[in-house]
Amino acid sequence: MSAEERPSRAADLTAPEWAALLRGGAIEVVGRMPWSSNATFLVTVADGLHTGRAVYKPGVGERDLWDFPDGLFRREVAAYELDRALGLGVVPATVVRDDAPFGEGSLQRFVEADFTAHYFSLRELDQHGEVLRVIAGFDLLANNADRKGGHLLVDAAGDVWAIDNGLSFHADAKLRTVMWDFAGEDLPAPIVAGARLLTEEVPAELAALLARDEVDALVERARELAADPHFPDPTAETRLPWPLV
Repeated sequence: MSAEERPSRAADLTAPEWAALLRGGAIEVVGRMPWSSNATFLVTVADGLHTGRAVYKPGVGERDLWDFPDGLFRREVAAYELDRALGLGVVPATVVRDDAPFGEGSLQRFVEADFTAHYFSLRELDQHGEVLRVIAGFDLLANNADRKGGHLLVDAAGDVWAIDNGLSFHADAKLRTVMWDFAGEDLPAPIVAGARLLTEEVPAELAALLARDEVDALVERARELAADPHFPDPTAETRLPWPLV
């Protein structure tokens, strides 16, 4: 195969192009990713034009949880659909694949990142202040129950990404996050605009991934944030994830 015929790397693809590659590309497992509580695999995805790496989370590899139903991989995709609807660009492209090697699961673009960085190091750098506030606001809408410091990645271009969003969108209030540094501040304008959008309509692609009561709870959270667009203050009931990173 000539150099011109080889699939190109997917580093420069847009989010919609990444989503198309993830939906239609052939999947090959590279190996299991360490330190994950659920079965998580690094895979390559190729469609003849592009090849890229992705994170594959099959439903059969999820541990049973007392407070979340099965199918956490769908919540990973729901987080991307919420991000996409709000135009935030902080969640890597993520799709459902029912023909993946170990059965139905999520495929998320693998972020080539500095894996020594995390929330607690990124917050010390002024250039990341805005995006960290956007991610913290996103987590309020998504009701993220597991925002650890290590669930934020920074790539070579300096872009910050929010990953591991599977414990989100529960109908009950379950916010658990390390991102309390912005308490009392105004919410970022994109989060306020997104909250108002969700009070009018939840995109069908997002609603299809959630139960009816979870969609209703999302709308209620959006109403509350639109009415009082500030980061909440921590309280005695404030919950932190474990471990923190």
